[in-house]
Amino acid sequence: MPAVLTGPGMPGKLPTLDFALRITQGGSLRPDGRAWDQLRPIKLTPDFVPVAEGSVLIEIGQTRVICTATLDDGVPSFLKGTGKGWVTAEYGMLPRATEQRTARESTRGRQSGRTLEISRLIGRSLRAITDQQKLGERTVWLDCDVIQADGGTRTASITGAYVAIALAFERMVATGILKSVPLSDSVAATSVGLILGDPMLDLCYEEDSRAEVDMNVVMTGSGRFVEVQATAEGRPFAAGELDQLLALAAGGIRNLTENQRSLVPLNFSARAR
Repeated sequence: MPAVLTGPGMPGKLPTLDFALRITQGGSLRPDGRAWDQLRPIKLTPDFVPVAEGSVLIEIGQTRVICTATLDDGVPSFLKGTGKGWVTAEYGMLPRATEQRTARESTRGRQSGRTLEISRLIGRSLRAITDQQKLGERTVWLDCDVIQADGGTRTASITGAYVAIALAFERMVATGILKSVPLSDSVAATSVGLILGDPMLDLCYEEDSRAEVDMNVVMTGSGRFVEVQATAEGRPFAAGELDQLLALAAGGIRNLTENQRSLVPLNFSARAR
């Protein structure tokens, strides 16, 4: 009976023969040498854009995204007179963020469906932890600009956007614009997938492009799910595999949350009381 592989937050799983052979032969499990349950190196540089109310450069492996938060007076028409604020996002990728140049969407005259879908995902994720009543009739614009892409740009954008908005809210409180930080929790995201039947955390582009199952998971710092996007790229997957991937993602997001809180150590439990 082969050994059961376990990891942070990961139920036991019998490895495939190919996976076990790579371990016993000392081979690299992944293109960048990481273990199956290991995130890529993470670096957060706050105030990367000093003129923005809040900003951060997030680097996860070779994926780099500049996230900024801008606070404007006023809200969309459907919220006028309600006393509630709004959080929205715009996502974009520089032409040479990838191996080959991609034309700017402004020159095409319209945004791609992928760009719109990711923008909406980022906005939903940050609205899930924002108290719109405490924000008042103000709009927070989150701009996530990918300067280098190696997989996981949407999850990196969500993770960085949280830091940017938290920094912006802290400054608004310091200047007296807001009475308190209108956040109920933190939020972060990561990707997981099945490659040759084995679960992997935080997929780089090479892994993502050949994954049999690809999943993006958005969670709060308290462990609640905001969104799960799971797709069978190669074969249908079982309920047990879904549970394993969710547990693997949860472990990775706990790590991301710790990195976020090293910059913005907000005490949500104290604020709730």
